[in-house]
Amino acid sequence: MIIQAKELNEFLVAQVQVKEANLNEAEAFKQKIISIVDEGHKHIIVDFVLVDYVDSSFLGALVSALKYAMSKDADISVAHLNKDITNLFELIRMDKVFRIYKNLPDNLYD
Repeated sequence: MIIQAKELNEFLVAQVQVKEANLNEAEAFKQKIISIVDEGHKHIIVDFVLVDYVDSSFLGALVSALKYAMSKDADISVAHLNKDITNLFELIRMDKVFRIYKNLPDNLYD
């Protein structure tokens, strides 16, 4: 399972369930986010709290999912980026594309 999803108010929080978000996970991730959008969710937060590393193919899948979401009048944000992932987002200016949340409620997945 690439994502664990929970509803939080008007948001659907999709927690990525891998330490290394890479090419092996990218397509499954993108398809899961697309299916979440197709279910009618308009505000999706991708939670990276468990993720230590993200590669370019996974970031590409995230951008593809965002483009799809925008075509369906939905939005994707991200949360819990570690320092390295935050630096990567800033380096390639993805911090201008995605709303970034530092935290979510601690008990969301209890």
